[in-house]
Amino acid sequence: MGDEGRGTIGMKKQNGGVSCVDLFCGAGGLTHGFILEGLPVNAGIDLDPACRYPYEKNNGAVFIERDIARMESDEVAELFTSGTTRVLAGCAPCQPFSTYSQRYDTRSDGKWGLLYEFGRLARDIRPDIVTMENVPTVERHGVFKDFASELEGLGYQVWSDVVQCAQYGVPQRRRRMVLLASLHGPIRMIEPTHSKPRTVEQAIRRLPPVAAGERTPRDRLHVASSLTDKNLERIRASRPGGTWRDWPRHLVADCHKEDTGRTYPSVYGRMKWEEPAPTMTTQCYGYGNGRFGHPEQDRAITLREAAILQSFPRSYAFVEPRRSVQFSPIGRMIGNAVPVRLGRAIGRSILRHLSEVDSRSMNRRMVPGRRANAR
Repeated sequence: MGDEGRGTIGMKKQNGGVSCVDLFCGAGGLTHGFILEGLPVNAGIDLDPACRYPYEKNNGAVFIERDIARMESDEVAELFTSGTTRVLAGCAPCQPFSTYSQRYDTRSDGKWGLLYEFGRLARDIRPDIVTMENVPTVERHGVFKDFASELEGLGYQVWSDVVQCAQYGVPQRRRRMVLLASLHGPIRMIEPTHSKPRTVEQAIRRLPPVAAGERTPRDRLHVASSLTDKNLERIRASRPGGTWRDWPRHLVADCHKEDTGRTYPSVYGRMKWEEPAPTMTTQCYGYGNGRFGHPEQDRAITLREAAILQSFPRSYAFVEPRRSVQFSPIGRMIGNAVPVRLGRAIGRSILRHLSEVDSRSMNRRMVPGRRANAR
């Protein structure tokens, strides 16, 4: 049995005393990782209605289309199973914290406040464990420091650090900030699980070939965006790992001939088979949006390839059978997702912590008995 399914049924039986709620759940990357590790997830909350189908179809959890800023804490608390160890997880929208964002005004961008809303829910609900995932640059901002400080003030032991997703089996160079906090003692991320990163070749080489603007009949998501005649010339002139600087002069875009455009060599680039993919973005299906060209086929990667590079299972459904496949909403769900294998690593970290808590509790119960026998 492959890594995606190993031990799932047994772990579910062992950890029936845990329930999770996933804030800003998107299409379910974090939730799916938790479930594969045996952590039951009761519900996911997100504002994007397009996420409902993939979230519920692939995870068997309830999708709640709400703005958490407009939800009362009691409403979220009721989503947990009574009497269980409660895990509150989430990845607040990262655009305000991204290096691509040029504005850092908490008053003008409502998305900043979502991390404060996350903190409000943690303060009111007091779940046993809190976990948050976001872009690395979030740690530079006061809202993140406030979030961590508030948890510490509530009695949580907090760990946070930037992790490289490739070290946890994601076939992609993607650095993310992960925070773990527990009311029951020290908690931290497990050590990296992969000394050698998974490559683009290992992830997508076996998928059937497809031309630009076409899809395969058996998988509607294995569809590539179309290319203009000039972009078709450009990708044919591109080599894996190369840049637009390798092209004949007549193919170079005017913006790249200017000084301001010379520092963006990765756009219109091909991936390399033998390396992990670059970070998947919400527009990773577009050849001109980054190094998203297929290593050898003359096209950008397909939506399915992008999802696999985010470590979603190949069978993960993103759109209802009777609905058309649209690049923008599906690309947004894929690019914004927590990579499933990173979700598994976070879930495994929580399970290890709970096991350590159980062991400490058992040892405390056993010590008086051993002393009595000694007498």
